[in-house]
Amino acid sequence: MKQILLSTAAMLGLATVAGAQDLPQAGSDWFKAGQATIEERLALQPNTGKAKNVILFTADGNGVGTNYAIRLFSGQEAGGLGDDYVQPQETFPNVALVKTYSSNGQTPDSAPTAMAMNTGVKGKNGMINILDSVAYEDCVAGLDAGVTTFAEMVTEMGKSVGVISTARITHATPAAVYARTASRDWEDNTGIPEGCAQKDIADQLIDQMKAGVIDIALGGGRAHFLPKEVTDVEGKTGKRTDGRNLVDEATAAGAQVVFGDQDFAALTMGNNAPVLGLFEASHMKYEFDRTGEPSLAEMVEASIKGLEGNDQGFYLNVEAGRVDHANHDGNLHRVLVDGKAFADAIAKAVELTNPEETLIIVTADHEHAIAFNGYCGRGSKITGLCMEENGAGIEHNGTPNLGADGKPYTVAGYLNGVGSVLVEQADKSFSGSRPDLTEEQATDPDYIQQALIPMSSETHSGEDVAVFARGPWAHLFGGVIEQNVIFHVMNHAVTAQ
Repeated sequence: MKQILLSTAAMLGLATVAGAQDLPQAGSDWFKAGQATIEERLALQPNTGKAKNVILFTADGNGVGTNYAIRLFSGQEAGGLGDDYVQPQETFPNVALVKTYSSNGQTPDSAPTAMAMNTGVKGKNGMINILDSVAYEDCVAGLDAGVTTFAEMVTEMGKSVGVISTARITHATPAAVYARTASRDWEDNTGIPEGCAQKDIADQLIDQMKAGVIDIALGGGRAHFLPKEVTDVEGKTGKRTDGRNLVDEATAAGAQVVFGDQDFAALTMGNNAPVLGLFEASHMKYEFDRTGEPSLAEMVEASIKGLEGNDQGFYLNVEAGRVDHANHDGNLHRVLVDGKAFADAIAKAVELTNPEETLIIVTADHEHAIAFNGYCGRGSKITGLCMEENGAGIEHNGTPNLGADGKPYTVAGYLNGVGSVLVEQADKSFSGSRPDLTEEQATDPDYIQQALIPMSSETHSGEDVAVFARGPWAHLFGGVIEQNVIFHVMNHAVTAQ
């Protein structure tokens, strides 16, 4: 049989024992690029030095599918077809898949996922840095079941700590850096049950700044720090009913407090005075709508430059929180613009840090119920219609693919959400059909993607997310890991001998 196969190969003119350079495909750019990748991988050497600095980037809701969509969008915005575009984190040499389930949920929310990354243990949905032996919202039991955070651990080592989010700084992901709570919704005192001795999340942030654990905190959520009698710089009132003005308390404790892009630009960073940036009453604006606020990349740059003055190093936790919110809204365009802003922030961190001493980790807390259609020709806009493949060329032929209903469909959609094609009827039943759709309509920044199951807000999903890493001990990432392993890599990196 082997003799016959060799003879057949010879008749076809194919190399059998020859080197790769003798293959008929050796002249292909694809082949050459593949060879170059192997050479790069062969040259990699693990970095086993101690990490002076750790930066953990989390784009909320940016699972493998959402990351794919952002890649296409970024590449197409740059004038290419999209698929072959490489995001900054995709150049990192170490990658793993991450299981995101919480201790009580097949599908997690951002509280236990952020807890896993900041403490090394999984927790229950809705709770932050409280052991899962405690019931959700059990204030009394929660007071004695808190865990120690990575921020507190590195503070004991003499390192500085920063936390950044485009969501409220009291929201689940950033709160996991500094707070412990039996409910992620207890962002100010109005959520705390009567008789509960737990401090609200905003109060805990100010305490951690006073204690020297948090040196820089930038995001939204101003209303949770102000009493309801106070009107902020944008004419919005605070939420607190305990009469406390946490902004004044932070200022009295020596913190620099800023509310907009101009006073942010005027900050004196790195002078040992803590910095509190509260750029919106609630979440910061989507990047597509941003005015009067610093970008995520600008916040990352200022924070790194401020924190790097500490000779002992720093831990910086960065969240692109509004990727998640746009997914919930079914508005893919804003998902992708915020996702590109997240990538820009990563690129800035790469530019400003030394991979020999700084461990950079890029991941997500969970994925969403986003879905992708086929068979789309290359260059089909990720926000637009799925165009037919071009058999005579590379880029799509400009003709939309049609469903069995004779109507075009978009490249991406959602399994559930406000864009459901099913509409509630007078008798409370649901029925409907897909409306016709043009490329112009689909690519409108305000377009809501078509969905199947009707929901007031699209849901998370339990799919794996990716983690990308470079720097000291980044090679520990590989295979399929539990989400809490991310903490253990960070901890090992800063304590390695």
